[in-house]
Amino acid sequence: ECLDNFKGDHEFTYASKNDNETKSLKKREEDKWWLPTPKVPPDGLSDATRRWLQFQKDSVHQVLKAALAINAQILMEMHVPDSYTETLPKNGRASLGDYIYKSITVDHFDPDQFLSAMDLTTDHKIVDLKNRIEASVVIWKRKMSAKDSRSGWGSGVSLEKREQFEDRAETILLILKQRYPGIPQTTLEITKIENNRDVGHAVLESYSRILESLAHKVLSRIEDVQHADALTQNPSSRSLKLNSLNDSLKIDASDFATWTKLRFLLWALNDWQHVSCGGGAEVSKGGTTSQYQELK
Repeated sequence: ECLDNFKGDHEFTYASKNDNETKSLKKREEDKWWLPTPKVPPDGLSDATRRWLQFQKDSVHQVLKAALAINAQILMEMHVPDSYTETLPKNGRASLGDYIYKSITVDHFDPDQFLSAMDLTTDHKIVDLKNRIEASVVIWKRKMSAKDSRSGWGSGVSLEKREQFEDRAETILLILKQRYPGIPQTTLEITKIENNRDVGHAVLESYSRILESLAHKVLSRIEDVQHADALTQNPSSRSLKLNSLNDSLKIDASDFATWTKLRFLLWALNDWQHVSCGGGAEVSKGGTTSQYQELK
């Protein structure tokens, strides 16, 4: 529906490759050289068009958040394959590395400070960080479920502390998924999808992932138009970028309690689905489909 709204005549157009007037314009994303450059009137867009664009952006943003939530829930429900766990190191510290391990286990943990200290300049580095954290979370959960006293945290760490550190790691994963929705999937996600045998999970995972990708692209293109409009209002800011999509998706990570509540809500929803539907393979199909219908 949102894409259909962009059909027909609008105040903005897209310049051709040979348009000399737009060659000097600073693109919002310099690395996306193959994308067309938006072209707006010399005095900018009308107030009505700006409000319309913002409404479309907000609408697509809601679709993106719903798709992210559905995809995260489906992946969480999928079984961790043995082929993945067999490749893991013996403890979480070995997976994370000393620096990340110490950053997560400090007395006063701030997700914002943690992420600002990480190198997230490329998709590859973001995926690498997620791979490390996901692997460590799987290791810690396996050790805790097996009540293994020889945990990688050390003998002086209580069960409550171990759970706290695991919560921190999973909170970081949630924040990264929200802030960087367009990055490639992690090793754990790919392995889960490849080994999944639940048809319901497979359909919803692929559908939500496609919606996520499409919504991300549409949001980015809307921001391109808004950026071109902003340049007409303040040409001196040509070297500055409009707030990026990552910034528009950014949630205040300093509210650590909110993220913790969100994680427990997902767990509670997952447990409720299994109890209400009676367990077994049909549980995830029925429960997940119900959740998807509510989000629609």
